[in-house]
Amino acid sequence: MITEYRPTHKMRDLINDNNLLIMVMSRFGISLGFGDKTVQTICLEQGVDCTTFLSVANFVSNKVCAVENILLTSIIDYLKRAHIYFLNFNLPTIRRKLIEAIDCSGSDNVAMLIIKFYDEYVTEVRAHMEHENQTVFTYVENLINGIVATNYTISDFAEKHNDIEYKLQELKDIIIRYYPQRENNLLNSALFDIINCEQDLMLHRMVEDKLFVPAVVRLEEKIERGETLKPKPTPSEMSDEEKIQSLSEREKEIIACVAKGMSNKEIAEELFLSVHTVTTHRRNIASKLQIHSSAGLTIFAIVNKLISC
Repeated sequence: MITEYRPTHKMRDLINDNNLLIMVMSRFGISLGFGDKTVQTICLEQGVDCTTFLSVANFVSNKVCAVENILLTSIIDYLKRAHIYFLNFNLPTIRRKLIEAIDCSGSDNVAMLIIKFYDEYVTEVRAHMEHENQTVFTYVENLINGIVATNYTISDFAEKHNDIEYKLQELKDIIIRYYPQRENNLLNSALFDIINCEQDLMLHRMVEDKLFVPAVVRLEEKIERGETLKPKPTPSEMSDEEKIQSLSEREKEIIACVAKGMSNKEIAEELFLSVHTVTTHRRNIASKLQIHSSAGLTIFAIVNKLISC
């Protein structure tokens, strides 16, 4: 049994140890198809902070978890992706199943009340997550950039942060107790999804409470002590040498392929990657170099000797 996930572990061993980590990977933007590569290699190739990923993976798996070096920008991206998953995919999918599974056409008011209950709950979740996106994460991103708010701290968020998943428990109990229907596999499937969503939301909240909030508190304390944060240079402020150092070996390989005139599909076949993974790398490369055209990447590669002329 693995007691702590480490950078040298194979990523597939983590998934075999805890299937829930598939969702964690997705929320870090890590694509599948990684073969026998280590966690460190995959994070490097896909532009993910390895320390933050392992902190979250260990935490949700109830393993030894070091939280002191969590990268706030990385965990904010993780939380934002989780919000998109819940609001745009998971909760709407459950609603569609409920609509198909229960009969809202008859005189039975229970069916309509179940849908109403669920819709009101989703509205609450949306407001909760939009507040975090617009207020909490913006506050932290400003802190990272040296902009300190005078009327807000992360404790304001933590004190009011409630367990948004508890109403799904209530909905599940209502359906089980008051909606009798035989041989309704679709309803059973919807209940299963509700149970999984409840657990997923609970883990999401705990990551915010136990990892994200303490990391922000450490940043606030650092600023209060007068320790200045050296801002990360923007691509426009970096030399070509610094930009090259920011690239992973895989990203350099992809740039070389682009400079040879290869399409994303051809690059995927050449490097044994999925087209989705190549697209993700291209997006990360464009962000790091601020070069968005194939012609621009080709010039950059030639000038900086990433390929031989």
